[in-house]
Amino acid sequence: MPTPQTIAQTLQQDSLISLEQAKVGCEFHIRFLNGPACERLRQMGFCESMRVKKITDGRNMLCTVCGTKMALSRELAHQIIGQATA
Repeated sequence: MPTPQTIAQTLQQDSLISLEQAKVGCEFHIRFLNGPACERLRQMGFCESMRVKKITDGRNMLCTVCGTKMALSRELAHQIIGQATA
């Protein structure tokens, strides 16, 4: 029988999505980066535990991180995994 901690951890993992999947206007809490561009994303300010807001969607999406607006390709946004917070 699963413990309450195991159930909570499973539910939290199920709620993780990529920045690509997040809705426009959504605030997003980065949990981890997954893919070949992880180091470059970190250099740009997309680090674990940072908050990002998705402003636009499309082939290239616009978001804010650390108070700066940045454009990302869908491929890069797909490598940013986290939880929607609003």
